[in-house]
Amino acid sequence: MCEPLKIEMSLTERLQEVRASIPEDVTLVAVSKTHPAEMIREAYDAGQRVFGENRPQELREKYTLLPHDIAWHMIGHLQTNKVKYIAPFVALVHSVDSDRLLAVIDREAARNGRIIDVLFEIHVAVEETKSGWEPDELRKYLAEGTWRGYGNVRIRGLMAVASQTDDDGRIRAEFTTVRELFLELREAYFGADFDTLSMGMTHDYPIAVECGATMVRIGSRIFGARDYTNTNK
Repeated sequence: MCEPLKIEMSLTERLQEVRASIPEDVTLVAVSKTHPAEMIREAYDAGQRVFGENRPQELREKYTLLPHDIAWHMIGHLQTNKVKYIAPFVALVHSVDSDRLLAVIDREAARNGRIIDVLFEIHVAVEETKSGWEPDELRKYLAEGTWRGYGNVRIRGLMAVASQTDDDGRIRAEFTTVRELFLELREAYFGADFDTLSMGMTHDYPIAVECGATMVRIGSRIFGARDYTNTNK
């Protein structure tokens, strides 16, 4: 007996499927890193307006090629000497992992006459390679108050990447830790403007949503496998 023909979904159909799987009040960041502008344009034409990239030069190039009502998010590790490439237009930096980086973002934002929204990246995964603040490290930093002197950044919340594991219990525990820290810091320092909790990617975003994520970062489920030959930036 012949097996039924499998019809591959289009990018637009995959995007629509992802949208249908998350609550309306959760922001979808379509992670377009390594994918060409043509694919991003297809998602844009299907109504997507928030895209995430992890390489500043690639992000800047795509910004010049695509409509300027796109909200570009920097989701990868950001070196201080690369902030200048994205400061004129970036909508949100997810990966602030040091005071030094926050200070540079503040300086470059001032040079461009902007206030840039940022998230503190929290390290909760078991992998040592993951970057970000340890929770107690961030608590100490905020208590010291250096960040209060930065007038051109707006601290909007936290971002986290969970462990690469099939253990849903571990992933849920890590996301819960970040959610509890988020609520603690909002009450202690920031108030209602501290409103963004960026957690969850293609493999674990349903758990992140259950744990209170307000923003999820989904790439391969929308765009397919990453094309690392597309850019050397």
